[in-house]
Amino acid sequence: MKLWKNLVAAVLLGACAQAWADPILSFDTGSSPVVLGSTQDYAVNIADVSDLYSYQFSINYDARYLRAVGVTEGGFLATGGDTLGGTGFIDNGAGTISFIYNTLYGGGPGVSGSGLLASIRFEAIGVGNAVLSFTDVALLGSSGDEFAFDAASAQVAVISGVAEVPEPASMLLIGAGLAGVAALRRRGVAARV
Repeated sequence: MKLWKNLVAAVLLGACAQAWADPILSFDTGSSPVVLGSTQDYAVNIADVSDLYSYQFSINYDARYLRAVGVTEGGFLATGGDTLGGTGFIDNGAGTISFIYNTLYGGGPGVSGSGLLASIRFEAIGVGNAVLSFTDVALLGSSGDEFAFDAASAQVAVISGVAEVPEPASMLLIGAGLAGVAALRRRGVAARV
């Protein structure tokens, strides 16, 4: 009987811990590197949120490797009704997109669950690893209370996409090596005859 009580207590504790977990704000950058000169859309997602009525955030990125092209609003908050939002102000010199926001208006509860808050389009302008991170984040419930959250940064690898061509000196060494192998082979054939 004691085993059953411990098992039930563990299951209830696990369910409570899941219910009290903070929502997670994150980027979806995929796993593939981006080719220099191409554009790519990255999703800003929220997961496990309860009663989200309004949000705002800013994004920092490494302007040596990425150039922000545009921001579009995601549809997650609109599942709760009419919204009013803004796609922020892009500063490619500083590597920031400031004040991306959206809010429901009118009465009623906020939205719960997981979904897309915004989509950010970047152009890859330099080879290297760029970090995307959040600042100035505020998540509000329908009662106007700000609630806790976790924010996950992301890394984007930008590659040149051009196959490397061996240097002339390397080609000369390879050619000399092949000529040497051919000469040794001929000498071995001539010695056997």
